[in-house]
Amino acid sequence: MSPAELALVLGAGVVAGGINTVVGSGSLVTFPLLVALGLSPVAANISSKLGILPGGVSGTWGYRRELRDLRHLFGPLLATSAVGGLAGALLLLVLPSETFDAVVPVLIALAGVLVVAQPAIKRWVARRAQRTAAAGEQPPSSPEVTATPGATDVAPVALSLGLLAGVAAVGVYSGYFGAAQGVMYMAVLGVATHASMQQQNALKNLTALASNGMSALVFVVVAREHVDWLVVALLAGGSLVGGLLGARVARSLSPAVLRGIVALICLAAVISFVR
Repeated sequence: MSPAELALVLGAGVVAGGINTVVGSGSLVTFPLLVALGLSPVAANISSKLGILPGGVSGTWGYRRELRDLRHLFGPLLATSAVGGLAGALLLLVLPSETFDAVVPVLIALAGVLVVAQPAIKRWVARRAQRTAAAGEQPPSSPEVTATPGATDVAPVALSLGLLAGVAAVGVYSGYFGAAQGVMYMAVLGVATHASMQQQNALKNLTALASNGMSALVFVVVAREHVDWLVVALLAGGSLVGGLLGARVARSLSPAVLRGIVALICLAAVISFVR
């Protein structure tokens, strides 16, 4: 690669790291660029995954304040997401891409709809619980919302089978391809929990880090011939900086703005896949 192309890869790492922290889908920047620069689709996919992993670390660290009241979810969600990432990575190595790529646009579009519709879905769930309580029945179990003194945006949540199943499913997709995985994690967390948008974003960064980390480990061990280590190093340096910057930006966004960004990312992703 020429010096200009190397600089372009470094800049893409910064952008991807920031986008991943804000909402996800940073690979929609890095993957097409690497293919355009001459890497094969498999090499571009794997090198991109490895390169933007440090951005997940810095983005998660940048959101540590929002994660403070959700520590009870770390073990189950990290384990579930990691197992999903392992399964997805193995699928990438043994299955033809056409098997899964055909449904990618549908999954991304569905995730975007779920994220945007979160307020309406939660209002419906709340009304249903109120009607059940008014009828003298025991309402369905739901996460208790507790406030931490001095906190302004805290909504700790309880674990559920639906949450684990959703995180596992997105983990498989994350390990296999991963474009717009952050949007899908946000959709699952928004529907299956009572967490705020900022807490959902923090958990999204954590779970995506687990699935991406596991799939990256698989690729390093069994598919290192597909890794362009110079590209990985440039993306890693850029994404590390981008992840920290993205956390600062994302925390200042209102829930409505964050949902709007998710919707735009989903639209761009769907268009890029169906063209």
